[in-house]
Amino acid sequence: MTTLFTHIGLLAGTRDTHQLLRGHQLADLPCMEDAYLLVEDEQIADYGYMYELALKLPQLPKNIIDVQGRYILPCWCDSHTHLVFAGSRENEFIFKLQGLSYAEIAAKGGGILNSAKKLNETREEELLKQAEIRLQQVAELGTGAIEMKSGYGLSVAGELKMLRVIKQLKQRSKLSIKASFLGAHTYPEEFKNNHAGYIKLILEEMLPVIAAENLADYIDVFCETGFFSPAETEQICKAGACYGLRPKLHVNQLNSIGGIQTGMAAHALSLDHLETLTAEEINLLGKFEGCSTLLPTAAFFLRMPYQPARALIGANAAVVLASDYNPGSSPSGNMNLVNAISCIQMKMFPQEVINASTLNGAYAMDLQNEVGSITIGKNANLILLKPIPSLAYLFYSFGLNHIEKVMIRGSWV
Repeated sequence: MTTLFTHIGLLAGTRDTHQLLRGHQLADLPCMEDAYLLVEDEQIADYGYMYELALKLPQLPKNIIDVQGRYILPCWCDSHTHLVFAGSRENEFIFKLQGLSYAEIAAKGGGILNSAKKLNETREEELLKQAEIRLQQVAELGTGAIEMKSGYGLSVAGELKMLRVIKQLKQRSKLSIKASFLGAHTYPEEFKNNHAGYIKLILEEMLPVIAAENLADYIDVFCETGFFSPAETEQICKAGACYGLRPKLHVNQLNSIGGIQTGMAAHALSLDHLETLTAEEINLLGKFEGCSTLLPTAAFFLRMPYQPARALIGANAAVVLASDYNPGSSPSGNMNLVNAISCIQMKMFPQEVINASTLNGAYAMDLQNEVGSITIGKNANLILLKPIPSLAYLFYSFGLNHIEKVMIRGSWV
């Protein structure tokens, strides 16, 4: 099917060529005013100014949508989520309001181990059903590409179940989906005093099956005090590399223990969280070839200090924004909220936020040739906004849903 959008007030993220945006480049958001956009089947076929339309498209298609000055953006690319999980954890939300710490909640059977217990008790079909509902919800909020992690199984059967659900979502959804194996999320109860034994289980019993069934694109480790040390993270990353799995790592959420250096040495695609950074680490991330992924809704929900976005941009880092959608610390996959918080609390500018959650987000999933910008040949993943006076208004007026319609691969969601 061919669709022509005309009289676009602002067409944002128009790029003939593209690269991972670092530092001050993040503020460069190419846009066209009074534009048209041509979609053929699932892809962007052409775009330009309205005054060029008669010359470039002398024969107009039957399906023409006059958007009457509304704005069109590329869909959000959410490169860090835990979207597949079994049930919510609002009881822990109440514990937090009562003042209990993360450790105290974990002692009550909460935290990641709570999600693991629920997941291992949930049938694969039910897990898929829940995940499909969440995926539809985030698509309606403008997300057109997404990464999903395992990590709530913490057993061979549980981790494989999660990854098989993600594989089914890939097959059934129009969204571009990448899977990360996060068996090293925490230690299950039975391995609490035998860390080496659980790592052996990951390396010898999980990874070979995951590779044989092609269940993961990346490997992830929660490198943090009380979880996995830099040395253990390195060991797991090296094992993943033997199966072609590049790291995307949780680092520096709570403590600075060397996770950034470990990730850089392992040639990680992205280093994610980064709430706790030294000046030296900020400078290192400026030299890091991969993506520095910030998850502000996790900091918001946990009442933690926000990531130092301005310092990272000043150091020339390739900043990415993602939702960290999960039932414990960021129970929201709404990238519009992520972007608004990034402006309001991290002092990022609207152009920087859009680039960080579209093109750079695509790079953080190796999807930069498919999504993330208005580029001929890329997927027609589009957000059509309701009438707004400026791009800044999208994040300034953060309490309203400004999305009128979302198109993914040429079809309305």
